[in-house]
Amino acid sequence: METINKTTVQEFILAGLSESPNLNLFLVIVFLLVYIVTILGNVSIIMAYKHSPKLQTPMYFLLANFSFLEICYVSDTCPKLLSNSLTDHKSISFYGCVSQMYCGLLFAGTEFYILATMAYDRYSAICRPLLYNMIMNKVSCMKLVGGSWVIGALNAVIHTSLTFTLPFCGSNKINHFYCDIPPLLKLSCVDTKVNEMTVFLISGCVIIGSFILTMVSYVKIISTILKIKSVMGRKKAFSTCTSHLMAVSVLYGSIFSVYFKPNSKYEIEQDRVVSVLYTVVAPLLNPFIYSIRNNEMKGALQKLLQAKQKNLV
Repeated sequence: METINKTTVQEFILAGLSESPNLNLFLVIVFLLVYIVTILGNVSIIMAYKHSPKLQTPMYFLLANFSFLEICYVSDTCPKLLSNSLTDHKSISFYGCVSQMYCGLLFAGTEFYILATMAYDRYSAICRPLLYNMIMNKVSCMKLVGGSWVIGALNAVIHTSLTFTLPFCGSNKINHFYCDIPPLLKLSCVDTKVNEMTVFLISGCVIIGSFILTMVSYVKIISTILKIKSVMGRKKAFSTCTSHLMAVSVLYGSIFSVYFKPNSKYEIEQDRVVSVLYTVVAPLLNPFIYSIRNNEMKGALQKLLQAKQKNLV
């Protein structure tokens, strides 16, 4: 009977985004700036919500939670990407890889249901305005956010456990810039069909489930908006949803293109670029998406900056 030559992996080598030293230096500068802007932008949204009485509503409570998740999500991958880009030995410890994968899946899974909750909030505000304060009260908002974290945690535990109980042998080089499921499955010396099927089924339930909830909310929102006779009324109602729709499009579009295809069709270079969209670009865009077109948020941020300037003076 043929035996598998199993080895105990102490660390993994991350391929990064590029093997060119000159390009790596350029990418470090770009991603460092992106990381700083992302953190500052999302922190600004949280601070604006915390210090502005006008923003003490369910919509902005959910947005503040979403911004916190974006900070966590980008911090899971970007610092390690930056540090590895400056060294020749682009390594991550075995348990560091476990932690990175678990946290990434936790934050991503939670984000999907926070986005679905935000869609439900808009549905309640537009389609059931008289009952809005009753439906989206403080207790229900806390339960919805807490439930989102529970779903994200369960999703992360299942995938991380299944992935890291696989035997790894031969090369320990991960053809990616962070620890993700598909490239790690490539390193296993056993059949990974069970893991691939689990990604399709469990991730499908998590991602497609939240997607369906979001789309059902928007079908009802759009049908209600179309019944509004005033053109200005329709524009005003729809304008409260456009920022959320943009965030949904960026996140779901990039996730679907990476995870919902067989492992045999996993194209390394293409999916590295796509992965940058949802791990780095989406968290960067969030503050701009939700503040540029939002007068209340812009006003709160301006007051916050003015207050800071007065304190400095």
